[in-house]
Amino acid sequence: MNSFWHRVQRWTTNNFYSTPTSILAREACLPPIVPYCRYRRRLAALMVACAPPYANPAAARLPPSFPSLSSFRAQDSSRHLTKGLSSVYLPLDWRTKVPSPPVRKHLPVDAFAHLSLPLQEGLTRLPLVLHTLPPPGTNIPPLDLMKKTYLALRARARLMLLQDWAEEDPTPPYYDYPPSLTPHPFMGLGKFVAGRIHQMRAAKSYLAAHPSWSDEDPNLTCPRCEIEPETFRHAVLFCPARSRDRDLLLKDVSSLGQDSNLWSEPHLIRALGEYITTTRTGFPPDMISEHFFPPTP
Repeated sequence: MNSFWHRVQRWTTNNFYSTPTSILAREACLPPIVPYCRYRRRLAALMVACAPPYANPAAARLPPSFPSLSSFRAQDSSRHLTKGLSSVYLPLDWRTKVPSPPVRKHLPVDAFAHLSLPLQEGLTRLPLVLHTLPPPGTNIPPLDLMKKTYLALRARARLMLLQDWAEEDPTPPYYDYPPSLTPHPFMGLGKFVAGRIHQMRAAKSYLAAHPSWSDEDPNLTCPRCEIEPETFRHAVLFCPARSRDRDLLLKDVSSLGQDSNLWSEPHLIRALGEYITTTRTGFPPDMISEHFFPPTP
């Protein structure tokens, strides 16, 4: 699955095989499988935890101590109707972490309750997601308040995914863009131009300062100006040979960092795409005409 997922990320970004997989995931905005599966399980647990027990059989089998707004629960014998349990099986409390090695474990529905535990911080009771009016006499908060709380819990699960992603799949020091689940705005450009940007952000591109592993003695100097190494910053912000197009298209851009408005302003994104196309920055060598390299005096 990881190999297939990396191929999907590489196809999405048009990046090279030498690109580190941690950078590949951030450029494609597709998280690694392990934290993403954990995120989906948390959402599934939250859905059960916030379902009305009188309407959802799984929620009705939650532990009696589970902090739900509804006190309705199925009888204990129904909670233990789990395939493969022996007569001496002693399940863990739903708030207890499974030991390693797992000599004891949760009941399946208690495992769902345990997955929702990190989302319950700061709450005394979880909201109920109701699609119909509650039974008469039910004392619960207003429906719109519970819906907002439920959406906030989903947002908390999303934030936990981003934190797990950053901690479990760190990138090399030269890459400083944070993980995101929303596609980068520049991905709306043509795939070829967007691929140049992905490659240069990942420091695995046709720029001279991003040499291939097969080149044992690379020349990192910019072939346009022959002054400095041709990095992403140099090619876009400082190269004298590209100054005319830069002044025309990117005069308001002073940074390529994660906080730069270049990555969020539509007109600057379009200008960057036009700049890359006009100057052929990051293009394969066989697509660059000779007139871009004036003879050295």
